Amino acid sequence: MNQSLNRTLRRELVPGAGLIMPGAGNALAARLIEAAGHRVMMVSGAAVANSYLGAPDMGLVSVTELSAHVAAIRDAVGIPILADADTGFGNVLNVRRTVQLLERAGANAIMIEDQTYPKRCGHFDGKDVISQQEMVSKLKAAADARVDADLMILARTDARAVEGFEAALDRARAYQEAGADFLFIEAPLSQAELLAIPREVPGIHLCNMVIGGKTPLLPREVLARAGYAAVCYANAALQASMLAMQQVLGHLHANGSVEGIEDRLMSFADRQAVLGASDYKALERKYT
Repeated sequence: MNQSLNRTLRRELVPGAGLIMPGAGNALAARLIEAAGHRVMMVSGAAVANSYLGAPDMGLVSVTELSAHVAAIRDAVGIPILADADTGFGNVLNVRRTVQLLERAGANAIMIEDQTYPKRCGHFDGKDVISQQEMVSKLKAAADARVDADLMILARTDARAVEGFEAALDRARAYQEAGADFLFIEAPLSQAELLAIPREVPGIHLCNMVIGGKTPLLPREVLARAGYAAVCYANAALQASMLAMQQVLGHLHANGSVEGIEDRLMSFADRQAVLGASDYKALERKYT
């Protein structure tokens, strides 16, 4: 299935497609993404850190923990997965192992970024980046490590916040020349910068719409017209679920029951449907 989904993702990610790519931190969120009709998804490093560790996105998740999450998500959904591999978890040798682990776990594309290790959320202050040449070496190592040549390597640069917009564009060009299949310039600061990226560096681009982040939020249609292949909402599902849990748990604490907020809770039947309970019951009947 992996090779077929690799090819599917390559067909989907074309300039101007504007494909919405929600992010998930666990298999439950991934199931909901697929059930909503989305054709691709991202395993968000921030969502994994927030939901698994209850910690901010500051490079605290290990590569083996990330790989386990990707594998669980791969078992839960049948759509292509982009795995956020942060910095590759070290040097070029670490990058090779990271790609090998995530490809075996079921990723169809892997994102490597040029921050120093440990990284920070792309919309945090205080980031730093490695040299352009070191990142080029990492990308070459990533491309060589994959078993299936159709598995896509996404090169992300965080240089906008450190070296400026033009330097970020220069890095994106270099990463493309190094063999990256598609590109992601994180955290442009204005609409003009965001819309200029696909024009200034022709190729396959992803942009990230972070609610409350540094980049202006633009509609899918505008971003598609600008040339973006994918529009990522890496943590929209996570932020929605955190707010819902906060509100329901606060009400429960204050009132001692969920009376009056029943409409904010998924029904038992709908919950089992999302989880595929009927499929598991059918398997159980088959073998017993």
